[in-house]
Amino acid sequence: MDTPTISPEPATESDPVTLRAPLPGEFGLIISRHGALYASEWDYPAAFEALVARICADFIDNSDPTRERCWIACERDSGAYLGSVMLVCNKDSAEDDGDTAKLRLLIVEPRARGMGVGRLLVRQCVEFARGAGYKRVVLWTQNTLLAARRIYQTGGFELVSTQEHETFGVKLVGEYWELRFSPGKDVD
Repeated sequence: MDTPTISPEPATESDPVTLRAPLPGEFGLIISRHGALYASEWDYPAAFEALVARICADFIDNSDPTRERCWIACERDSGAYLGSVMLVCNKDSAEDDGDTAKLRLLIVEPRARGMGVGRLLVRQCVEFARGAGYKRVVLWTQNTLLAARRIYQTGGFELVSTQEHETFGVKLVGEYWELRFSPGKDVD
């Protein structure tokens, strides 16, 4: 799989965080960090880590680099992992004709929270989606993930629907968020 260099905007040499494509072995890191953080913070079982592994494997095997990407946020100086996100073509719906992107697996390391890493990752997804010709970006999250919800809301996403469900033995309220692009409107 191609690992193109990513140059997020705006970025300067003084920015402490940079974005790039995953290096060999880093999809394993994405899986591991999701498993560890969701277990410690939300009591999710290993089945959640398995789901993340399937999402990563599907991305590695089937992604189209012109329309789908994964970004790693890292410290500019040390290269230390701070978080990651994926943007894929939404294949969840039979009526989807390739106009909808799906934001997946946003995660920010606890030590990097509050530094704008999540906003940077989401903004990169939105800018890439617009440039790739998508008409909208959707995502599914849980109402308990308050920091992520704030990032999505300030990034222009709107809550479309909610659904109570029990996943991995945990009772949750899932949320479906959407950002529609208006022709000619710039991303904030």
